[in-house]
Amino acid sequence: MLEAARLRIRGRVQGVFYRRSAEDEANRLAISGWVRNMSDGSVEAFALGPRASLEKFIDWCGKGPPGARVESVDVEWRSLEATETPEDEKVAPGSRFSVTGSW
Repeated sequence: MLEAARLRIRGRVQGVFYRRSAEDEANRLAISGWVRNMSDGSVEAFALGPRASLEKFIDWCGKGPPGARVESVDVEWRSLEATETPEDEKVAPGSRFSVTGSW
């Protein structure tokens, strides 16, 4: 069963290849979604996949790549039936996870 989660990662997470590394990790776990930098220096991600895979991805996000210093990861679990934001609606189950947009 697929679930969805929106994450906000704070700390030293920009300028350390966090997004590209998150993309690689999510694709390794077969998670769909996206990751982007935010203007406040945090990173936001939307992930869609099996709960066990999402939990592994969230654990990875708490560490990040070498050079990152993650201070916090806020997770908002989402119902697939709920109305999502336009960015979330573009995520198709089984699609690749990707780096998107910039602030």
